[in-house]
Amino acid sequence: MVAVTVFRIGEAAELLGVSPDTVRRWIDAGRLPATRDEHGHRTIEGAELAAFVREQGNDPDGRSEVSSARNRLRGIVTAVVKDTVMAQVDIQAGPFRLVSLMSREAVDELDLQVGSVAVAVIKSTNVVVERATLPRGSTP
Repeated sequence: MVAVTVFRIGEAAELLGVSPDTVRRWIDAGRLPATRDEHGHRTIEGAELAAFVREQGNDPDGRSEVSSARNRLRGIVTAVVKDTVMAQVDIQAGPFRLVSLMSREAVDELDLQVGSVAVAVIKSTNVVVERATLPRGSTP
């Protein structure tokens, strides 16, 4: 028998970086499938949550440009540190903090400053993937 990962609303909300109320609204609107467990709590199967996230993650900036980079994270610029040649730009994309080192010229051309909305486009040939421990109460 194959074990199915199931998440409660709060766990799904934490993974998605939204409030539990937002997840409930998505369920009530039929956007995110959920069932009730033996205690009457709404639960979401891991595969359903993954499909929902994939669907939501397509083209976060709405530009639909053709690119070989598949990882696009929209967020807000939280810090910009520039020197004469290089710059460091910090972006908060949901629960994720991204740090990018780029030329000062690129930062100036993009007019990146604290509070700007930016999309981090990530293409990497070396990505380390670790298996995360499940949130307390989840079933594998």
